[in-house]
Amino acid sequence: MPDPGRRDSLKALAGALAGACLPSAAVAVSTASSSAAIAHPSAETPVAATRSGRVRGYRDRGVLVFKGIPYGADTSTRRFMPALRERPWHGVRDALVQAASAPQRKPDARISEDCLYANVFTPALRDGLARPVLVYLHGGGYDSGSGSSPLYDGVRLCRRGDVVVITLNHRLNAFGYLYLAQLGGDDYAWSGNVGQLDLIQALHWVREHAAEFGGDAGNVTLFGQSGGGAKIATLMAMPAAQGLFHRALTMSGQQVTAAGPRAATQRAQHLLDALKIAPEDLSRLRTLSLQTLVEATSLRDLSRIEDTALYFGPVLDAKSLHRHPFYPDAPAQSAAIPMVIGNTRDETRAFLAGDVANLALGWDELPGKLREHQYVDLDPDTVVAEYRRLYPDYTPSQIFFAATTAGRSWRAAIIEAETRARQGAPTWVYQLDWGSPLDGGRWGAMHTLDIALMFDNTGQAGSRTGDDAQARALAARMSDALIALARHGDPNHDGLPAWAPYSLQRRETLLFDVRPRLVEDPRAGERRLYERVPFVQRGTF
Repeated sequence: MPDPGRRDSLKALAGALAGACLPSAAVAVSTASSSAAIAHPSAETPVAATRSGRVRGYRDRGVLVFKGIPYGADTSTRRFMPALRERPWHGVRDALVQAASAPQRKPDARISEDCLYANVFTPALRDGLARPVLVYLHGGGYDSGSGSSPLYDGVRLCRRGDVVVITLNHRLNAFGYLYLAQLGGDDYAWSGNVGQLDLIQALHWVREHAAEFGGDAGNVTLFGQSGGGAKIATLMAMPAAQGLFHRALTMSGQQVTAAGPRAATQRAQHLLDALKIAPEDLSRLRTLSLQTLVEATSLRDLSRIEDTALYFGPVLDAKSLHRHPFYPDAPAQSAAIPMVIGNTRDETRAFLAGDVANLALGWDELPGKLREHQYVDLDPDTVVAEYRRLYPDYTPSQIFFAATTAGRSWRAAIIEAETRARQGAPTWVYQLDWGSPLDGGRWGAMHTLDIALMFDNTGQAGSRTGDDAQARALAARMSDALIALARHGDPNHDGLPAWAPYSLQRRETLLFDVRPRLVEDPRAGERRLYERVPFVQRGTF
């Protein structure tokens, strides 16, 4: 028998999202050209029709590009609430340059609470070919980043696979995930997950406009790295997202558990205390300047061993998220979605190899370094002894990077793959073993390395792969796997060895390297070592 409370909350969410789609008063947009130059001018300027007005894009290497298309209204008047639909405009709106990123502490572009925008890359408009639609969710945890990075440029992927590529901006950190439901009234009921609700609103926009941009609304693939993968994992457990996407690929981004309401409320109270706002004056949060609220998010999170800023992420709020994304099992609503789960072999080199001391550790230093950075409550001496048994040729620094990687996101990837395998859900697992050639190879197969490979953007600004023949060949294999997943629901293609789905018996994993190969249960000894302790996602307790 259905749970009446859950049914009522789903109805409430449906009402909130329906309200978010009500049109506001029209706003005029000049039909004059943007002051920013078009990257590749063309006499045949593409114009697309959206639900709120027409947009003018440009051509780049034969691909039609539209940047900064609004899928929701300015959120400054809806702080901590579900967004409203974007306001209609008259005439043709220029979609030639990136729009503002969400408010964050270290932006690489202009920030604004008016941040609900999509960028679209497509081979054609309105041609009825129903191409797969690939929607990328950016990394940066739930705290930073945007869909506007040059590394996420979709032109090459679009051309390679004859697909539609879309990147998104949405609310982050306190603006998207500050849980105030237990401190305020009904206006704050959805506050802990409005960043996720922005993504759901964006996916409704994608479904509504797929045909206009030459895509298939019934074949939408979500892919994302780091925080983007975690957002995908969370969407897989959110009832309001069901049916809005049909395949998923995550790169070094998992979400096993969400924050509980007690922990999320404690963090919110910590922020209120720093701002000197009493619960009865909660409305003051809505009138604080953007910068004041952004600066407050840098508070140290006392629940985490590392010295890091306050954690913001999805909350088990019993309204939009009723269960942990991948605990105690995989979400039933997503069992039919083909999914690829990936990680890199040397994740933590991205964060820890910048300190040259970590590249030349001694055996006496190693236990203390592990105690500080492995984020798992295992005795460091036990960890070192087991790694020396498993890999007798490893140096202390090699053990340091391997152990910190195994104790962080790799462990969560294994849990997600295991729960999907128990469910019988179609799942493929990869590990990027090929390492960056930059700086003498110090970075290895670092966190973020697979972004440029999956986008086929090895020559793009921000890529850490280099752009030689080896990098381009690996990018071809990885981007073709993404395209195959999107087109067929299976990542196998002629450039790879046969890639079997993940099973508990064999733990099949494709190792992407100069010569990709399928192996069974790579790093089995490390897996068994870290299974000795329970896993709870950092920041969610």
